[in-house]
Amino acid sequence: MGDLLGVAVLGAGHMGADHIRRLDSVVSGARVVSVADPETDRAKEAAAGIDGVSVHAEPAAALDAPGVRAVLIASPGPAHEEALLAAFERGLPVLCEKPMTPDPAGALRVVEAEARLGRRLAQVGFMRRYDAEYLRLKSLLDSGRLGRPLMLHCTHRNVSSPPHFTTPMLINSSVSHEIDAARWLLEEELTAVTVLRPRPSSDAPEGLLDPQFVLFETSGGALVDVEIFVNSGFGYQVRCEAVCEGGSARIGDDRTMVVTTGGGAYEEVAQDYLVRFAGAYDREVQAWVDATRQGRVAGPSVWDGYAAAAVAEAGVLALESGVRQSVELAPRPQAYAGDGRRTHAPRTHN
Repeated sequence: MGDLLGVAVLGAGHMGADHIRRLDSVVSGARVVSVADPETDRAKEAAAGIDGVSVHAEPAAALDAPGVRAVLIASPGPAHEEALLAAFERGLPVLCEKPMTPDPAGALRVVEAEARLGRRLAQVGFMRRYDAEYLRLKSLLDSGRLGRPLMLHCTHRNVSSPPHFTTPMLINSSVSHEIDAARWLLEEELTAVTVLRPRPSSDAPEGLLDPQFVLFETSGGALVDVEIFVNSGFGYQVRCEAVCEGGSARIGDDRTMVVTTGGGAYEEVAQDYLVRFAGAYDREVQAWVDATRQGRVAGPSVWDGYAAAAVAEAGVLALESGVRQSVELAPRPQAYAGDGRRTHAPRTHN
């Protein structure tokens, strides 16, 4: 057991519990050493059956538990900044679920704190970079077979939103995945955003402006549109189509079981992101464990987390004002100069 990477998991809710299960029974090379959650009963339930796990109400206690060599942060977004800084103080490698922080100011503080260390410690959990379909699309775009990408058409639908979900969260929580995926697929920064609001669905909770149509402009002149609909009622669907000069490619049409009964047939639709992206989460955490055991940090960086937060903030402003908003990024620290092999610098929009 001493050969395994001891991980402290912060947060034992829906996502945290799934990561605890993954580290214990799916991923190789790691073990859960401690779990922290203010609801300790929930933490105990998530860690039930795992030998030697300590349960704590406070994150600091979990980080300081014997045998902890790395941290997986799956607590609510407002708690991430403090947890990341605590991990940096202890020199612990981190996998932090998105959003890295709820706002770009907090994200920039995390970037600056890690940059002062002179080395990377954190990876941000943009798991679509590990999804098999997204990886195939990325490989195809990088090959140049279809020519330059001109547009990305994205769809992001949930069955329903949780009780605490607010209108801005459609952008800064849900669309944050498309923000990172677009930056990664195109290797361009998102420089401006416009949000259009159709009439709300009658199935959306009162006061929630759902769905929304989000349009991004990129530093290289491409366009990215996103339909975000978090109360579709019928399933969890994520699709992306790249339209290029020499053709197009679409992902997200994966086929599931087809059931024939009662004189008809229907195709099952995933009801949850943990189902649709199960393989992506497995690959993401396995890659993080492997890299950490080798003393490396790979995957999306805290700069990627900051860029996503900055774009999301501009998106919320566009949503609230009804006016196109430009995206302003802070100067990129030298430590992240090569992140994502970005080939276009952000441009100024009036």
